Amino acid sequence: MKSMKRRRRRGVYLLPNLLTTASLFCGFYSIVATIDKKFTYACVAIFLSCLFDALDGRVARMTGSTSKFGVEYDSLADVIAFGVAPGLLVYMWALKGYGRFGWLAAFLYVTCGALRLARFNTQVETVQKKQFLGLPIPAAAATIAGSILFFTEYGPLLETKRIFTPILVYVLAFLMVSNVRYHTFKDMAFFRNRPFEAIVVAVLLFVIILIEPEIMLFIFTVAYVLSGPVVRLVKGRRAIPEEQVPIREKI
Repeated sequence: MKSMKRRRRRGVYLLPNLLTTASLFCGFYSIVATIDKKFTYACVAIFLSCLFDALDGRVARMTGSTSKFGVEYDSLADVIAFGVAPGLLVYMWALKGYGRFGWLAAFLYVTCGALRLARFNTQVETVQKKQFLGLPIPAAAATIAGSILFFTEYGPLLETKRIFTPILVYVLAFLMVSNVRYHTFKDMAFFRNRPFEAIVVAVLLFVIILIEPEIMLFIFTVAYVLSGPVVRLVKGRRAIPEEQVPIREKI
């Protein structure tokens, strides 16, 4: 009986780590595709890596197989899949022409992503249990991949990438190490209590993305990036005490 329990436990621990390995594989393939200048494949690989990264944590929590090893392995995989891979991708795609400024911008993104992961690991049970403190690195990587797919699909906008991309990289790097809070989507109580509605919403989102994947992925990722600063700005304005409101506004 004990041996059977141990085998079950090892099998359960194996599944989330295999999903993490799949995420790492997609990140590594994205690097290979970038070197071969297959930028579309590299972007798709990053999105697949995001999917596997979301599944490994979910499976680990559902099966009760979370472990210190899993957390550390996941972070190391994230540095490659969501730090190095998109950093190299955005450099080869748009920043290479800027010379030293270009690769330093890509390096800043990778560094801020690593710092973001280190801070998350030290605060996951306290500050970042219900909300992310700073932009999650998978969301930053998905935003880069979504932007590249969007600009690649719509050729007339390619000239805009020389202005848009450096700004995007610096904004993402800053948001990852900022104190701006983002929704975690870990609280799924609403969907657990309404499974039918959850299925309908999932199918609807899937259909919407498939209609125009380049546009919808770009919109969804950018919208999530902007959601943190917008919510903070709205809450900040509401938190202003009445006596601090200018007299003109009171009148």
